[in-house]
Amino acid sequence: MIVKGRMIITVLVSVLLLSACSASPEAADRYVKEIPLMAEVNIPDVLSVHQPETIEIILTQDGKRVPGADFVHYELWSHDGSLRDPMTDAVEVGDGVYTVTKTFDKEGLYFIKLHSGNNGSIIIPQKPFAVGKLTEAELAYLEAGTPTFQEGTAEHHH
Repeated sequence: MIVKGRMIITVLVSVLLLSACSASPEAADRYVKEIPLMAEVNIPDVLSVHQPETIEIILTQDGKRVPGADFVHYELWSHDGSLRDPMTDAVEVGDGVYTVTKTFDKEGLYFIKLHSGNNGSIIIPQKPFAVGKLTEAELAYLEAGTPTFQEGTAEHHH
C-alpha cells in the first residue's frame, strides 16, 4: 500500500512539474521575427567593353525601400577567371537604390554576388550577366541549368 501511495504521489508531482514547463501560446511572439530583405538587381540589357557600365540594386524590406542598409557589398568575377574583383561597397544613391559601376576590359560571361544586410536579415543573391557577346562555351554553361539568381540568408562576417 505504501509503495502504491508513493507511486501515485510521484506521478502527480511529475505531472505538475511537466505542466509548469509547457510553453505559453504567446512565447513565439516574444522573439524578434526576421523581416526578409529583398534585392532587385537591374542589369542593362546591353553592356559594352571599355566604357563605364552601371548595375542598379534596389533593396526592400517589409514592402518598403531600404535607405542606409547595414551593408551592401558586391563581388564581380568573369566566367573565364580573367576578372576577380574583391568584395567592395556598393554606392548608395538614395531611396534604397545602390549602384555598382565597372568598366569591363573584355566581352564574356560575368557574375555579380551581393552581400546585403539590414535589421538582422542577410541575403547573398548571385546573378550572371553578359558583356558583349557570349562564346558558345559560355552559352552552354548557362543552358546547362546554372541557377541564374540565388537568394537566401547566410552568416556574414562583417
